[in-house]
Amino acid sequence: MEYRQLGHSGLRVSEITLGTMTFGDAGTGAAIGGVPLSQARALVDQALEAGVNMIDTADVYSNGRSEEIVGEILQDRREDVLIATKARFPMGTGPNDAGLSRQYLLRACEASLRRLRTDHIDLYQVHQRDGITPVEETLDALDTLVHDGKVRYIGCSNHSAWHLMKALGTSERLGLERYVSQQIYYSLLHREAEYELVPLSVDEQVGILVWSPLAGGLLSGKYGRDRTAPAGSRHTTEWSEPPIYDQDKMYAIIEALVEVAREHGHSPAQTALAYLLAKPAVTSVVVGARSGEQLDDNLEATSWTLDEGARQRLDEVSAIPLLYPYWHQRNTAHDRLSPGDLTLLGGRL
Repeated sequence: MEYRQLGHSGLRVSEITLGTMTFGDAGTGAAIGGVPLSQARALVDQALEAGVNMIDTADVYSNGRSEEIVGEILQDRREDVLIATKARFPMGTGPNDAGLSRQYLLRACEASLRRLRTDHIDLYQVHQRDGITPVEETLDALDTLVHDGKVRYIGCSNHSAWHLMKALGTSERLGLERYVSQQIYYSLLHREAEYELVPLSVDEQVGILVWSPLAGGLLSGKYGRDRTAPAGSRHTTEWSEPPIYDQDKMYAIIEALVEVAREHGHSPAQTALAYLLAKPAVTSVVVGARSGEQLDDNLEATSWTLDEGARQRLDEVSAIPLLYPYWHQRNTAHDRLSPGDLTLLGGRL
């Protein structure tokens, strides 16, 4: 297991993070969850034995039950594990029971600390943008939590590039704690993050944590052009993430992935994870599991690397079109591109 620096911080994080959206069976995540305490304990033990040093959860997962399970499992080995959790989505029905206001964030953090049975959260992430609350208020509340010792580092999730850049600029202007990471959806099936979020991460030294790196299981090898989704799969439920806009392209990508995986003697899931782990600014991929076999397969992705030829084949079949202004930058600014620019344009000059 490799340990990578998380953005512009001194924190070292395993390249695989154990995601716990499957822990518990209520509320948000119930469609893909159902993992009880005993099974969750076995999965955590397996992950830690393999060298995983961070577990990611959120207050909203199973209405807090995921955090409770994580807290119970880790209570006797808290200092050996980094805990990442999130806040933003409703945890009640009142007018101040959601969002990123000072009122809500301070209360949400205290509630997470109780459920997690800990006195601090290693990485506290805002789960989504709040367009109503001033970003200054959100960042000041997070800064308070850090300086009170309840949070070690802060990050964001599911922001667009201008949202994140505004937050970074505000932190610098006001001398507040800065986001060290962004947790984003990024996969071989959907590479839109490469337009803005990846270049920003390279330029501003923000670590990337990837959620759903297997596109909700679509890159597991169980889906195909002539095969229906297996029973119990996420995409047979009401869960609609990630959305599929072009089925022909999706199947072409899956077919190429399966072929590359077979040639390298690894599973499609391992190959999809290895592909992402080689991408710029990616610190760790967050993987969830319902079984030890599934987790073991995912963990194996850290034991090998894709060769350049295989990466190019997967890049080509999954390529995103150059939207404006990127095609214009490629055509007219290629003599003065930054390292961030090159993450998108470098292979197209």
